[in-house]
Amino acid sequence: MRRYKVAVVTALPPSRTTLSEYGRHLTRALHEAPEVDDVTVLAEDHPTGGTYEVPNGIRVVPAWRFNSLLTPLRLVRALRRERPDMAVFNLHFSSFGSSRAAAALGLFAPLLARLAGITTVTVLHNIVETVDLESAGFRYGRIAERAMRAIGTVLTRVVLRSHVVTTTMPRYVEILRGKYRAENVVLVPHGAFEIPPPPPERDERSRRRILAFGKFGTYKKVEPLIAAVKHLQETREVELVIAGTDSPNAPGYLAGVEAGLGGPGITFTGYVAEEDVPATFRGSAIAVFPYTSTTGSSGVLHQAGSYGCAAVLPDIGDLADLVAEEGYAGELFEPGDEVSLAGALARLLDDPDRCDEIGIENYYASCGVPIADVASWILFHGGAVA
Repeated sequence: MRRYKVAVVTALPPSRTTLSEYGRHLTRALHEAPEVDDVTVLAEDHPTGGTYEVPNGIRVVPAWRFNSLLTPLRLVRALRRERPDMAVFNLHFSSFGSSRAAAALGLFAPLLARLAGITTVTVLHNIVETVDLESAGFRYGRIAERAMRAIGTVLTRVVLRSHVVTTTMPRYVEILRGKYRAENVVLVPHGAFEIPPPPPERDERSRRRILAFGKFGTYKKVEPLIAAVKHLQETREVELVIAGTDSPNAPGYLAGVEAGLGGPGITFTGYVAEEDVPATFRGSAIAVFPYTSTTGSSGVLHQAGSYGCAAVLPDIGDLADLVAEEGYAGELFEPGDEVSLAGALARLLDDPDRCDEIGIENYYASCGVPIADVASWILFHGGAVA
């Protein structure tokens, strides 16, 4: 069996950049794969020069900077120095910047790596055809939005110049193969970060606690959620935990919300370190997704499922697809509608047996594809062209 030297281009915690948590777990899975001899991460420059949150044995090389126009050149230089058998790019369309120029230029890195003679596999977590730009924090007029869609189409063609592109949703594969005639696109599911043992029965306080987890401020808005919880608190003992940080596109968002709307029974935790993630999810029976739009498959839903949380979800886009295709379950609400959201939460709070049943159903759905399988499929497809 051939064994590979792999370079992974991704953000890593403690970075707040998109996909940093996914990058950590994917890197770990590649490191543990029997097909791999060596893994090096070409990571975002550490904000303080400290340590990255990765397992022992994985070397991390700071090789790019968020919002830097030099990112693709730095990455290609680093790849030439490392000379891997395969470079795996863990990408979202906003991975390399909140500014349009930096985000767009960064997406040229897989193409430049291929031109430098390196086998490239891009794990693409979203596509422009399914993103609501306004809800995701990009507000344009009609003409400007058409121009941005056209630029997105061009950038998609650039990313598709990778040797292999994997996507997490069947609909993405259909669009990329149909619209772009791309024959190098394959489906590789998102994968579950961990497969912990079945969740234990929760205590009464956990049954009354609702969790929102992620990066907030663009298409993930917590104001309707807070309003819904305050309404429920008039007749029930309910707690809300908002765990996570601002989206890179919305700095200062959570601090402003906490100052204006915080109150009793509403906790803002800030960044959650890896070792605290299990307790965060296990301490709540319900995970809520206060999204107005989606930009890809939800890593938080996979995490919530792996810890046996019931889900409260907006009936939109990729989340609806994910629920239908991978076997997740939950109560649905109209995005942005606090009354609909309060009703969905109440249905689970008032029926703890059903809440538990949905949590167990989500646990088994999350067990379907562990991240180790995702790593093996990436290596298989990359190895076919290496």
